[in-house]
Amino acid sequence: MLISKKKPTYPVSPFLSDFLEAYSRLLAMPIFYDDLLRFSGSVAVMNKHDQDSLWVRVFYSDSERKEIDEQLKRVYTLLHSDGSAMTIPYLNVDCIDYCTFGNSKPFRVKIRNTLNDNFIYFYVKKADASRIYGLELEHMLSPHNLNFLVYKNTLIEEHIAGIPGDEFIKDFLPKCTVAERSQIAKSFVKFNERCMIRLLGDMRAYNYVIIPIHDFDKVIYKIRAIDFDQQCYEGRLKVYRPQFFKENLPMVDLVKKHLTKASVDQYKIEERATIARRILSNETRLTHLLKCMLNDHISSPEKIAQLREEVYELTKQSSFLKSRSMGEVMRSAFHFVKRNYKNHEMLRVNR
Repeated sequence: MLISKKKPTYPVSPFLSDFLEAYSRLLAMPIFYDDLLRFSGSVAVMNKHDQDSLWVRVFYSDSERKEIDEQLKRVYTLLHSDGSAMTIPYLNVDCIDYCTFGNSKPFRVKIRNTLNDNFIYFYVKKADASRIYGLELEHMLSPHNLNFLVYKNTLIEEHIAGIPGDEFIKDFLPKCTVAERSQIAKSFVKFNERCMIRLLGDMRAYNYVIIPIHDFDKVIYKIRAIDFDQQCYEGRLKVYRPQFFKENLPMVDLVKKHLTKASVDQYKIEERATIARRILSNETRLTHLLKCMLNDHISSPEKIAQLREEVYELTKQSSFLKSRSMGEVMRSAFHFVKRNYKNHEMLRVNR
């Protein structure tokens, strides 16, 4: 078993708070995570197969529900608009669900526009430094931007749409064509490489989603992380490589069956180059974030020591052995990726 113990929640440091404020992530909000814990009852939410989804729908007393609904509508306008109250009369809080599974124990809020019945979800969670670092790194280094807000001990996070990986593997993958399976294998190789480079751990199948994108003559499948609790925490390098989780075995089998070693190596190089370009294009913001991580406590000394040794064994770069924090490990990893990219660019130009 790659992960044996639950990760603790790490508080948001003053350094990280300054970063969040500088980039408009820190914003006063009318409701806190603890306010939503005052529910008076709940019922289990079943999935489409009539199985327990591990979410419960919570209910509040009449005296509290009106105030909570109003505050959640205001949070929605802060997250998705300019905070104006103009749209609040046209919003309705359809339901509030609470997840009893996992580290963050989030609340999922469904907001509906009464004018057209369109709806959207967002999450209310405990603010955890690991998750915030993960969200920021995802925003800067993945193909996807992320919208979230932090205030004191509360994190508001937008919903990431897609088919949960475990559901996709079970219900959709068997129906995919050979060409689609090959394309999914390619996406998994790139996702695996991206997670390892930016040290995002615990990408079991239910912690990422598959996003089908319809092109004019085919369907392209992208893989996107949805859980960021295990950012830069564990000491085993395998935790940061989705291929080593048993839940992802069908995806690993796809890679073995549909891709040659040369293709896998090609896609890894492509992903490293893409990440290097994103590091360079976000250098100022990323440097600021890394400075926060250098001064932050987001893992144990034992895990840091183990990870720096394992990364050194993989890269043979002595800079990793000097790392005294997860921030230093991350900084060394980014320097390694940038240096390799620039060296290859110089070789290409000089040919």
